[in-house]
Amino acid sequence: MKTRLNHVRVNVSDISKALKWYEEMLGFENDGGWPHDKPTYYDFKSEEGAKFAIMEVKGGNSYGRFNFDVEKVDELWESLKGKVEVVESLFDTPWGTRKFTIRDLDGNELGFAG
Repeated sequence: MKTRLNHVRVNVSDISKALKWYEEMLGFENDGGWPHDKPTYYDFKSEEGAKFAIMEVKGGNSYGRFNFDVEKVDELWESLKGKVEVVESLFDTPWGTRKFTIRDLDGNELGFAG
């Protein structure tokens, strides 16, 4: 069976803090929240491929790792390295890219390669 990833969501413990972190720390732009009166879920805008979202979940969490392709990975690394929890510092991969991995506020791992 062939699949095409179209949506990824991570669980967060505090939607307001997480939304602020993803927008201000990483520069993601939200594409709207749900429910409209008091959102506990946000999608982020994407150009192509899978949509990325966060959802507030109380009483437990499941952690994941998500990898994002970015154009200026070295610049992003320089802007984040002293401000976030680093899992893997920037390195050269065997596939000819450069990559680093950080944790968000809830322990989810976010990899950035370019």
